[in-house]
Amino acid sequence: MAALPVSMLALVLLLLAGCGGPGAAGQRRKEMVLSEKVNQLMEWASKRSVIRMNGDKFRRLVKAPPRNYSVIVMFTALQPHRQCVVCKQADEEYQILANSWRYSSAFTNKIFFAMVDFDEGSDVFQMLNMNSAPTFMNFPAKGKPKRGDTYELQVRGFAAEQLARWVADRTDVHIRVIRPPNYAGPLMLGLLLAVIGGLVYLRGSNLDFLYNKTGWAFAALCFALAMTSGQMWNHIRGPPYAHKNPHTGQVNYIHGSSQAQFVAETHIVLLFNGGVTLGMVLLHEAATSDMDVGKRKIMCIAGIGLVVLFFSWLLSVFRSKYHGYPYRYVRL
Repeated sequence: MAALPVSMLALVLLLLAGCGGPGAAGQRRKEMVLSEKVNQLMEWASKRSVIRMNGDKFRRLVKAPPRNYSVIVMFTALQPHRQCVVCKQADEEYQILANSWRYSSAFTNKIFFAMVDFDEGSDVFQMLNMNSAPTFMNFPAKGKPKRGDTYELQVRGFAAEQLARWVADRTDVHIRVIRPPNYAGPLMLGLLLAVIGGLVYLRGSNLDFLYNKTGWAFAALCFALAMTSGQMWNHIRGPPYAHKNPHTGQVNYIHGSSQAQFVAETHIVLLFNGGVTLGMVLLHEAATSDMDVGKRKIMCIAGIGLVVLFFSWLLSVFRSKYHGYPYRYVRL
């Protein structure tokens, strides 16, 4: 009878050795959980390029190990009562990026795109101490997110091309952004050509309007104002129109950094530059026109007022972006 426990112990040890021991069982269980998670994500991704997640899905599939895939998550607030215009604009670009990856020949289970809306996962926002939207984060396959895994939206903008560069930097997955066809440009060009052709046809006997210096000068001035206000920067970077503080509700139209700008800021600068230009034109007309002295004085005063007012506003914008700039035209 004394030999029975020894034989039983040997049998148990033999069974454990044949099964690989508790470590092997744990490894198999881990692989099974990982396989289930990947299969679940692939099933969702096959139906929708951006996977919508609530708190439970986020904790189970993004935060909890095991994980051998990266997840790009957009934290946003798309419900109409949130009035987040920037969120809608960023969501459009994010969808373009996710669709470009989902329908590319290089698509794998190495990376997934997901979204957490505040109204569907406010507990996730609290867990991550997140107080602004939209925000993009990369949750890497191994380890916790680092500083670079949070996208610098205010600096880089939310254009799909910029997001793709950031994704490639954080995950080594290179995505070729494919935008859906946009017929607005060709339609506008066709309309412009049609208008020009119609004018030429109707006034074929008198084409003096094509040599109108004032018309060409006005067109050149509009182009110059658009370029100097930063329209090309907006086209390249795709910045948000403005920024709304989620705590106070205050909307900022001027970016506080000299390294970035909002679309609304471009419009404001264009308006101010236009005001200064109009003032200079009035001063020139007051000095060179053949009108009576009274009208020329009025034009001169109006020109000086426009230059002083709008140039002062321009300096105020400059001071708000370059903190510590000591000069101002008038105190505003």
